[in-house]
Amino acid sequence: MLRRSLIKAAGLAAFVAALGFSSAALAADKVNVQLDWVVRGNHAMFFVGKEKGFFAKNDIDVAEIRKGSGSPDAMRLVGNENADFGFGDLPTLAVARSQNVPVVALVAVNQHSPLGIISLAKTLKLAKPSDLKGLTIGIHPAGSTYIFFKGFLAANGLTEKDMTLNSVSPPYESYLLLGRVQTVVGYVDAEVPELEAKAGGPGSLSIMMGADYGWKAYGSGLFTSQAMIKDKPDVVRRFVKAYREAFDYVVAHPEEAAEITAKAAPGYADKKGVLLAQINADIASTFSSADTKEHGLGWMTKTQWEETLKTLTDQGVLKAALSADDVFTDAFLAKE
Repeated sequence: MLRRSLIKAAGLAAFVAALGFSSAALAADKVNVQLDWVVRGNHAMFFVGKEKGFFAKNDIDVAEIRKGSGSPDAMRLVGNENADFGFGDLPTLAVARSQNVPVVALVAVNQHSPLGIISLAKTLKLAKPSDLKGLTIGIHPAGSTYIFFKGFLAANGLTEKDMTLNSVSPPYESYLLLGRVQTVVGYVDAEVPELEAKAGGPGSLSIMMGADYGWKAYGSGLFTSQAMIKDKPDVVRRFVKAYREAFDYVVAHPEEAAEITAKAAPGYADKKGVLLAQINADIASTFSSADTKEHGLGWMTKTQWEETLKTLTDQGVLKAALSADDVFTDAFLAKE
């Protein structure tokens, strides 16, 4: 009986091998994801991808989605192969590449930068960049917001000497609400929904978007390491495919996406409303472009990356010369 069972098992193994499979190939590839910050609406694709089976369908097992401490740290962790994929500010990725951090952009989630300068409308309305002269600005002295702020000032003929900078740490909005600063730098798809709710609702904030005043750059997006692209290109291809499928679902079903994310992220059970407001802010202003209308959400082009790099270089943010090919690849974007 044992001999007959072994023969049957050997026959099955041979049949599977003949089809080109192995036990390793049949198992989903386990990966870890590193976020740039605490969970926000534009992170919903990872949670929706898990819950709705987009990753599983593509033989990907997302084992961990780790909160972060800023885009620069997320870049370093992925570049050092402590995580397989990451999410963060793409201009910051370009700066990281100029510092020899081996990371590569895969998907541009925000086609336009969601960064801006924010004030309380009842005390100060921002109409033009020169309105910042003489003000007290709350700014985190490292990370994506400071990279944006330096570029924004340079693009508009301003310097840090034109204003008073106060170093702030998250949550930035508390400094503004308490009157310790007159403006803060923040994300329209992150800080703004919570801040607006605390400040009095719609219309309570005055927001000057960087994209309207010379900051021509992608916002945040998905990235991986050069090592992953070199050693596991098929995993990268399947992950990007699943991620873009989840991205489509988030935009089509924002309320469900917010609910899934709120349930999945520890400590977020009561934050569905904030997550939904963040997702809707992106749907309204940053997720779409002429490129995404033609090629689908998350699309990137060499032309736009060259524009992003030119913005960073012209505004003194990027010191070392880079080409678009150094910072991104579109090899995994084509839909099958």
